[in-house]
Parts: sequence; C-alpha cells; structure tokens
Amino acid sequence: MRVAAIGDAHLGRSYYPATTPEGVNQREADFERSFEDAVDLALAQEPDVIVWLGDVFDHPRPTFRSFRVAQRALTRIREHGVGAVLISGNHDTPRLPGTGSPYSALADTFPDFHFAHRLSYERFELSGLVVHAVPQMLTVEATLDALDEADRSRSLTASNLLLTHPRVTQVEPRYSDINEIEVDAGRLRSDFVLLGHYHFHTQVASGIWYAGSTDTFSFADDPDKEKGILVLDTDTGQCRHVALPGRRPLVTLETVNAIGLSPAEVRQLVLERVVQIPDGAVARLYLDSVDPEAYRMLDLEEVRAAGAAALHLKLEPTFVAAASMVELPDLASVPAQWDRYLERQDLTGFDRDRLARLGHEYLTQAVEMS
Repeated sequence: MRVAAIGDAHLGRSYYPATTPEGVNQREADFERSFEDAVDLALAQEPDVIVWLGDVFDHPRPTFRSFRVAQRALTRIREHGVGAVLISGNHDTPRLPGTGSPYSALADTFPDFHFAHRLSYERFELSGLVVHAVPQMLTVEATLDALDEADRSRSLTASNLLLTHPRVTQVEPRYSDINEIEVDAGRLRSDFVLLGHYHFHTQVASGIWYAGSTDTFSFADDPDKEKGILVLDTDTGQCRHVALPGRRPLVTLETVNAIGLSPAEVRQLVLERVVQIPDGAVARLYLDSVDPEAYRMLDLEEVRAAGAAALHLKLEPTFVAAASMVELPDLASVPAQWDRYLERQDLTGFDRDRLARLGHEYLTQAVEMS
C-alpha cells in the first residue's frame, strides 16, 4: 500500500504586518498555499491513503478561513477516491475535554475518513494495512498507555502503521513548543511509524520517520532544509521525502562585524547586504558589536528602501560593551522562584513536572541571552 503523509501545516499562523491585496496576512496566505500544494503533491503520488500527522491547524479553535482550507482539501481527496486518516497534534487539540474540536466537525462532514482526535488510541483497518492512531494526549502517561495499547493491538496478518505526534528524545529539538509530549523512540513499536511535530524531515530509526512541515514558519525551522511530504510503500518498506519547491525563502544575510567601524562604514556595509535580498524573502541581518551611536545614526528608511525586495527585513544588533553594562540576575534563585510560583497554581490536566522542567530551561536561556 502506498501512503502519502502530510505533516504540520499550522493553518492560521501569521507573521509580520505584510498583507495580500485581499487583506490577508501574507504569511498566513503562504502557509495555506503550501498546505494546498502539499495535498496536490500527495495526490500526484497516486496513494492508496493520505494521512495528516497533526497540527494542520495552528489552534484548536481555527478561524473559518483556516477551517475552509482544510475542508476544501478533504473534498479534493475524496473526489480522487483516496482514503484519509487524520490525527490531532499539540497545537490543534483542546486542553479541556468537552470544549469541541475542529476535527469533530470535519468528521461529521467526511464520515468515510478516519479521525483520531478524542484523546484516545484508535485502530483503523484498511486493505492490507492496520493504522494505529495515537493523537495528542493531555499527559505523557496517557500517551504511553495509548502507545502500549497500539503495540498490543498489532495485526499478525497485515502491516502495521503507527501515526502519532510526539517529541522524540532521540532527535535534538530546535526549540521548545507548547503542550509537547516527549517519549523515547523505543516506545514506538510498529512495522512503520510516521510522526508529526518536528518541522524538518528526518529518520529517527529504522522504520520511523518525521514527515516535516509543509513550509518554513520561522528561522527555528532550519530554512535550509526542504519541506514537503513523505511517501511510504508498506510493501517494500521504502520511504522517501518529496520536496515542495517554490516556498518563500528565509535568508540570513552575511553578518556585519561592526566593532571599531565608523557610522559611515556601518551604513555602507548594511546597505551592501540588504540590496542582495531575494525578491519576497524574509531576511535578517546581524550587526555584531556595533557602536550604539553608529546604530542610532542609521537611516532606517534608507535601509528599508535598499532592502525593498524583502517581504520583511529585521536588523538584529548586538552592541559593543553591552555585556559589561548588564548585571546578570542570580541564576540560582530564579528556578526556586519558579517552583514556588508553580506550587500555588491549579494545574489540573497539565504535566506539573514537565512545566517545572521547561520553566527551568526557559529561564536559563533567558539569563544566558540577557
């Protein structure tokens, strides 16, 4: 059986103030087009089934606009006579059971497709393939219980495909995300495993792959790596990544090492960098150890005009002698303050230990960056 997998699309996410002529946030429109192109690319592979690996929506309460994009995509899949299995992810799963899910409305409209979004393991039998779906859960313990149930429910006569959306400890994270569930890859027991959550394609272990996202949402998503879809042949075991070309580029310009440079020299180098921005790109330019006065004298309107090809341009200066002017907080006391704060909070339904650990990580990073 041929399976086409689509990872994180984050419909509804928006960045930067640029808009389309119709008034839609340009990046939101970009992500919609990438998702629609991913669906078309998946259909072009002539699959037997298409799977969505969670976080199609950026929010458990998507806008009507985002919902219609997903609805139209499922309609195209149905018109091609292809089956579909969908799971929810950490972004599009409601934290409070009973508040409703966008996938419930889609399941009502597309009863022939299989949806796993009810905070529980679900098993779907297809022709020659059993799909074990473990959507986003509220806790790590619930996720591990569901993965164990998927393991116990494996077929002895058909291939088994596990779909889930965790952070796997064997893959180094690029960033921390909301409501993440972290598991060891050893708990993913199936003939084949397709994962959502990480925004870059990678093979975790034999038979286990992250599909990656349909677009590059930010610089944390490793812009140099291609985004696209996965195609898995469950008869041969071959899995390949199919890239989606033509996405909006995110570029980091050559850093301006500004220590000791005059305001005129800084201006000249900045202008030389920004005129190289590709058309429509999201760009950033670091200015290292720039004199505060030289930076203040930059004519930002002139810089914007020189970099007019960019959809968005951000200058990121670090100032000379800034480190000596900052007094770092007492790192030893900050985690303790965080722990005392958590003790006073009602965290029913949340993983208290994980919140505590993430808080320590974020605070440490913040102190190091200050």
